[in-house]
Formats: sequence, structure tokens, C-alpha cells
Amino acid sequence: MAKTKTQFVCQQCGAKSVKWIGRCPSCNGWNTYVEEIISESSSKHNSLVLSSVNQPVALKDIDLTPENRLDTGITELNRVLGGGIVPGSVILIGGEPGIGKSTLVLQLTTTMKNTKVLYITGEESKAQIKMRAARLGYVGDNCFILCETMLENIISHIENHKRDLIVIDSIQTLQSEYIESSPGSISQVRESATRLQRYAKETSVPVIIISHITKEGSIAGPKALEHIVDTVLQFEGDQHYFFRILRTTKNRFGSTSELGIFEMKQNGLNEVLNPSEALITQHDEKLSGTAIASTIDGIRPLLIEVQALASSSVYGVPQRSATGFDLRRLNMLLAVLEKRAGFKLAAKDIFLNIAGGIKVSDPAIDLAVVAAILSSSVNIPIDHNICFTGEIGLTGEIRPVNRIEQRISEAEKLGFSELFISSYNKKNILNAKIKISINYISKVDDLVKHLFK
Repeated sequence: MAKTKTQFVCQQCGAKSVKWIGRCPSCNGWNTYVEEIISESSSKHNSLVLSSVNQPVALKDIDLTPENRLDTGITELNRVLGGGIVPGSVILIGGEPGIGKSTLVLQLTTTMKNTKVLYITGEESKAQIKMRAARLGYVGDNCFILCETMLENIISHIENHKRDLIVIDSIQTLQSEYIESSPGSISQVRESATRLQRYAKETSVPVIIISHITKEGSIAGPKALEHIVDTVLQFEGDQHYFFRILRTTKNRFGSTSELGIFEMKQNGLNEVLNPSEALITQHDEKLSGTAIASTIDGIRPLLIEVQALASSSVYGVPQRSATGFDLRRLNMLLAVLEKRAGFKLAAKDIFLNIAGGIKVSDPAIDLAVVAAILSSSVNIPIDHNICFTGEIGLTGEIRPVNRIEQRISEAEKLGFSELFISSYNKKNILNAKIKISINYISKVDDLVKHLFK
């Protein structure tokens, strides 16, 4: 009997070793090596070549035909994909458990009424899919459910029964008989993705793949998985909030700067076509510690509410807490207020929150953060019709931000009457039809003088 050959494969980067290693030398991950069996059938399978040999074609002889994208029926998803699903493309959707990946894809099948969809699941039963579809109010006949995890059976089925769209939920559950490792391993995920990508390119049938994510928030499996697919979508959000954000981290057929916003409800994911209005708290009472920031996420302008609370510290060491905002940047802004504006905040607890449960990394939110902190510190509310956008440097200067006209238009659209921006942005404003009143400030001191006269 021949001796079984094995190798150790890193489950994060796919590096191989003849023996177990505690720390991967490629990705520096700890305890990521798993033993996998090397079979002769696997090497033979991987050495197979296509019967048809492609011939090189001159670049000038290649015909460009306009791509007919498939309309998903979901405006936010169309926006993220660049106008719809390209035939023959492979789309990878990643997100935390319970965030709504399966709901989004199943809801997609309900909106594409003239498209035959094959939903392949290895995690749920047919009855569970039926229950979710009933909750979404779906009673159509264009979606077919297949509970299967063996890759060869799946390939055989989709070749014999032609469909317009293939959905895989999830890639970690698939297993090829040519690979001896367990489902979800590096070898299995890479082999499954490669076979599905080959089928999509040969038949022009798009494939949507759902993938798990690691505890660090990145898509599970080898990095080669993201290189194989055409589009990578990241589904984000906090399970304690209703809003979900769909971002594009890779798109061969569109921009990577778009994002879509959804709201999770009992009947599924509802599109948020005007997210700025949804993210701003509607209240008539004037409260201190709140400020509205005009920010841009991707290429989409957003108005969000920044909430701050400054109170006297009861304990020896003041607390600093931030939700949806970088805590290190908050500490930097507090240091600038101490040094440049003369506000003594070292003995106060500072709590900062971005309303709606979203995370913001745009530095243009600095001005609104400082305004909210100052408002809470002196207990003077800021008028509801005032909006802020500007980056703050260590010298206390208000630095200019990009795409200022888009930010101004968004503030105007929602009825704001006054906007604080950097004086260095004045030369970038070319639109003479601006109706909103603009206050140009160059230092943090100017902000204090204008707000708290």
C-alpha cells in the first residue's frame, strides 16, 4: 500500500510547508498551518488542459461590443456594481454572520423576474430558504433551489440545466472529490472558485459567490480568491443598528468608489435612496453636543450627525471613547483644542458617537467633531441649520477638503442655510448659484468666535 503524502498549508495566505510551523513566514499568522493530503488524482486533475487552444489576436482586430448588463432591480446594488451585472462575471460578497448576505442575494432573485436563478446552498435546507422567501413576500417561479456541496455535481447540474444566474452560498461549504482536504480549506476554496470562474467565462453566465469573513474583517480563504473574481463586495453594518452598507473593494467593470445603503426590516432589506436624511436625527428641541458634518464616502456625499458629551471626570484618569470614529484622531483633536484654542479638556471625560451606527474615516468630519465637543463643553447648542466640513491640522488650521461643491450641494438639498468650511477652499468654489451662506474660517479660534459669540 502506497504511503499517503501530506503537506501543511497556511489557511490565510496559502503558503505550503513540508512540516508544521507555528508562525507562517509569509503572512506572520499564528497557528494557521493545517495538514492536507496530496493525492495523485489531484495532480492529474490540475494538469488537465482545455481541448480548444486559443490563438493570439492583434489588439486592433478585437471588436468592442457594448456590454448588456443584467438589471438587478435594486437601485443601490446597481450603483455599486456600476450599472448592473455583467454577463460572465464572478461577484464575491463577504460580510459578518447574520449581516444579511443571504437575504440580499435571495431578494435579488425576487427583483430579477425574467431571469432564471439557480440558488445553490450548502448551509441551509430548502425549507429554510422557503421560510426566508415567504418573509420577503416572494411567490415567483424563477428561482430554483439546490442543496449540494460536491463541486462536480454542481458543475454537472449547471451544465445540463441552463440558468441565467448562479448563486453559491457559501464557497466555504463546497468540496471537490479531486482534493483530499476538508471543505473550507485553502485548496478547496481555490479549486471551487477556479472551476466556477471557468464556467462563467465560457458560458457568459454570471456567478455570485457568498463568502465568510475572518475575525479581522477580511474575506476568509486565500487572497487568490479575490484575484480570481471580477468584483468584491463588502457588506458592513452593526447588528444592533438597522443600516447596512455595501462597499466595492474591487470592480473590473466599474468604479470602486461607490457604496449602497440599505435598511434591515422585517420584510428584508429596503433601499435608502436619501441616506443623509435618514442619518440625521429629527428633533425640534435644541440640544448641545450635536453637529452636522458633510462628508463623502466613496463618491457619494453624506450628511451625518456627530454627537459628543463632555463631562467632569469622576475617576482619576479621564475617559476617551469613540463609536464610529478613530479614537487616536479624537485624542489628536482634543490636544489641538488644548494647545491652540485654550480649552481645558484634560480633566473631562469625552464621549463621541456617529449617529446611525456607521463608521466614518473622512478627515473632513474633524470640524464637526470639534464643534460638537465645544458645544457640549460650554453647554451651548448649535443651530440645526448649520453644517460643517473641514480637516484640522496639528497647528490648529482648517485644511481644505476635496470635492467641496458636492458637499455644498448636499447641504443645500437638505435645507441647511449655513456652512463652515476652510478659507483655502474659496478658490475651488466655481458655482455662482450657491444659495447657502458660507463661513470661511482658517483656524480653530475662528470657529469658536463664530459659534459662541
